[in-house]
Amino acid sequence: MSEPLLSVRDLSVEFSTYGRTNKVLHNVSLDVPAHSQVALVGESGSGKTVTMKAIMGLLREPPARITSGRILYDGADLLTMPTTERLKLRGTAMSMVFQDPMSSLNPVFTIGDQMGTILKYADKRLGRGRGRRERMARVHEVLEQVRMRDPERVTQSYPIQLSGGMRQRILIAMALLSEPKLLIADEPGTALDVTTQAQILKLLKDLVEARGLALLMITHNLGVVRETSHHVYVMNKGVVVEQGPTSQIFEAPKDQYTRDLIAAVPRLTGGMQFGRAEVGS
Repeated sequence: MSEPLLSVRDLSVEFSTYGRTNKVLHNVSLDVPAHSQVALVGESGSGKTVTMKAIMGLLREPPARITSGRILYDGADLLTMPTTERLKLRGTAMSMVFQDPMSSLNPVFTIGDQMGTILKYADKRLGRGRGRRERMARVHEVLEQVRMRDPERVTQSYPIQLSGGMRQRILIAMALLSEPKLLIADEPGTALDVTTQAQILKLLKDLVEARGLALLMITHNLGVVRETSHHVYVMNKGVVVEQGPTSQIFEAPKDQYTRDLIAAVPRLTGGMQFGRAEVGS
């Protein structure tokens, strides 16, 4: 792989609650090269989301505490960077696609208001002098890029007026507003039916490839990973137990936990993996 855009090195995190301290990440290391698609895989409680939150600076400290490690973005250590500089990167150089649109979107504001506000603050961080009309033109442009048919109507709508698939596309559009280099997608489409989820994952993959972005996909679904990632990291109990090219992980897994995950993927008749069929539909 090429030089990493994002590099996590020996990251350890612990949580202290009710007088007890639990270490939840143990010397986690992973790389996301520029223009690559990387998956971080594991079951619930494996440490995927804690890793993602540490990268994005979203851990609540306390109760969380990063006890060791480095998180490098484009060579700069996010953990030693001044807070103002790190905030400038969040949502601009690196953006999140969250898994639950209904909890991520504010029900009392229109989509246009929410996207316009995100872009306004991003412009402020980057020193851009864009007016409201220009910002809304950018919002409509990005909505078209995520294949929303009527951007004008969508911007005037409230989240409850849109389908689950449309809301998920809006979260992708929000992440793309400021043209980041890195997208971190946290279980996108999990709450959707399999057909809509497949469409969302294909859209995300197409956008990442067309824009030359780096993608870190956080997921428990190995069926998704096979079609959307070049490289895979497998986590179990806060430890990266195996990593390698996607083909290697699926065809010759070394760790028993990885083999168990692959064996747990449901299959259709004829031996085709359900997850793979879902993504390719």
